[in-house]
Amino acid sequence: MSAPISNVRPDPDPVLVDIVDYVLDFPIDSTLALDTARNCLIDTLGCGLEALTYPACTKLMGPIVPGTIVPNGAKVPGTSFQLDPVQAAFNIGAMIRWLDFNDTWLAAEWGHPSDNLGGILATADWLSRSAIAAGKQPLTMKDVLIGMIKAHEIQGCIALENSFNKVGLDHVLLVKLASTAVVGQMIGLTRDELINAVSLAFVDGHALRTYRHAPNTGSRKSWAAGDATSRAVRLALIAKTGEMGYPSVLTAKTWGFYDVLFKGNAFKFQRPYGSYVMENVLFKISFPAEFHAQTAVEAAMTLHAQLQNAGKRVEDISKITIRTHEAAIRIIDKKGPLNNPADRDHCIQYMIAVPLIHGHLTAADYEDSIAQDARIDVLRAKMECVEDAQFTKDYHDPEKRSIANALTVEFNDGSTFDEVVVEYPIGHKRRREDGIPLLVEKFKTNLARRFPVKQQLAILDVSLDQARLEAMPVNEYVDLYVI
Repeated sequence: MSAPISNVRPDPDPVLVDIVDYVLDFPIDSTLALDTARNCLIDTLGCGLEALTYPACTKLMGPIVPGTIVPNGAKVPGTSFQLDPVQAAFNIGAMIRWLDFNDTWLAAEWGHPSDNLGGILATADWLSRSAIAAGKQPLTMKDVLIGMIKAHEIQGCIALENSFNKVGLDHVLLVKLASTAVVGQMIGLTRDELINAVSLAFVDGHALRTYRHAPNTGSRKSWAAGDATSRAVRLALIAKTGEMGYPSVLTAKTWGFYDVLFKGNAFKFQRPYGSYVMENVLFKISFPAEFHAQTAVEAAMTLHAQLQNAGKRVEDISKITIRTHEAAIRIIDKKGPLNNPADRDHCIQYMIAVPLIHGHLTAADYEDSIAQDARIDVLRAKMECVEDAQFTKDYHDPEKRSIANALTVEFNDGSTFDEVVVEYPIGHKRRREDGIPLLVEKFKTNLARRFPVKQQLAILDVSLDQARLEAMPVNEYVDLYVI
């Protein structure tokens, strides 16, 4: 006869408590983290502005019910929309992730921590406009930067040792979790309410990775993070009503997250929460490409120049060997037909072929008009991925965090080019000195896509000044981006 199940409510799982105590109590005083967060902010918003040039993205923008305007609602940068914070978070989250060009974090789980900006900025803007309407003080952009740092940290630290993709779950689960915690703090949840909110994020339904992998790769991967960060705002608001939480949501036998979705394994942690993730985050500066291919694209650009200098054509190539790391092989080593842009920007062979042929890789290069060039698939068929154990080891090494790729090109006449190796992409912490000026130029280019010169200069004037940006009310900064 089985023993009766205890109905005594346990204390909250330590994982929930650690997240909540970090969000409520940990002071952010790292100059490096705050400066990096400012660069992350402008880069992320710039990615969203570029996405607004794509109808596939803009068709998802706006209120759920057309024509809805929310008094004191959050404004969506680059548009004229003013929405409730939940839908604004979806809009902002979808546009910043649409082109796969915002920041990246690589570990046991990978992801894009700036996806959390959708919920953070929408909530901060709504709270600020509501505060002003009530005669109170708005939040400042420093509050947004601190929220970004903490969301990055929660998502990134859990990702260091815990692979959700290996159990079929999408990394946007961590966006929902981190955004819920940070947004919950912003809207003034008590400690108990915030623990409830975080438990609601874990007990919630979670996205499968189906839309990221062959044969189902599709555009949901471009709005999944917007969905996750908007859901976080909704859950935080639900918790604010006093709705109960579920203290052993992770550890409950049979029905908890660990048993149901994580093969019975508890989360592992490499380090306590601080500001490590923002300080070490990877920026996508030069290429809108899945991050495991960034160094491969950089190597392909070098090889394109060598082909030009040697008077050789891509038609002369007989074989290309891609020496890479395990994660790249698992995620983006892809054979067969590529059916849409979402398919192509997750194929390392495609992302190498285009720059070899054209000497560039832009978001437009994933569209059908470029993909129909027969030379691309001919080159793809000549490529082979080979794992390098040292590359894989260095990828996981917390002191290196490299994302190495190496390309060797062989020709029909039996000759070869020397292997081109790139260990760290331009957006890596080890290349910040070279990368940040290019990041600023990327931001300027993206501003010019959407705004007249006077508005571009007004945005740049405050965005490149750390002290001025931190002190600026959130609503005033967002207003700079309104069309």
